[in-house]
Amino acid sequence: MGYIKREIEETILEVSKHYASILLTGPRQVGKSTTLRHLAKENRTEISLDDIEARSIAKSDPELFLSMYKPPLLIDEVQYAPELFSRIKIEIDNGAAPGSYWMAGSQPFRLMDLAQESLAGRVAILNMHALSQREIYGSENSYPFSLEFSRMQERAKGVQPIDTIQQYERIWEGSLPGFVSGKFPSAIFFIQALLEHISSAMQNMSPLELIQ
Repeated sequence: MGYIKREIEETILEVSKHYASILLTGPRQVGKSTTLRHLAKENRTEISLDDIEARSIAKSDPELFLSMYKPPLLIDEVQYAPELFSRIKIEIDNGAAPGSYWMAGSQPFRLMDLAQESLAGRVAILNMHALSQREIYGSENSYPFSLEFSRMQERAKGVQPIDTIQQYERIWEGSLPGFVSGKFPSAIFFIQALLEHISSAMQNMSPLELIQ
């Protein structure tokens, strides 16, 4: 299985017409970078802050970083250099075009707080989850979620019913794109990604937050 189309794609593209910066957050391995990379035009520069050298420049000299990597720009793992947010704000205030800065990052709660503080009114923050059952097993319809019975009936069209055993198989297999697509053949990948996300989140929590 190749790339799996995500329902959030249309929202990303639409919001990008109105905001100079968008931030796609969510747990690790849910497909944030892959989705943005899939949607990016050929002329969009991509840089990941997993790169230690790039990260060092981004943290120590955000102005230099943004002069090296011109928009339209995709910055992956942006949580490693929140110092960039203030400089991106300056670029936006100086007239950066809609869609200039696409960012992806984990640790969503802390990251969203930092982005909202530094880029208030200038960033569209979108949260991405693992694959939905509709994304995995398919339905051409893409109706917004609603608890209205008529809407639920409409959403059910084209979806094949499953038995209890199949339900438990789906629960065990999980819904991370790397596993569903066959890139990673073991459910251990799902468990490892979950533990990494929990560990990463705890490292960025204050003692008071950990107690709560």
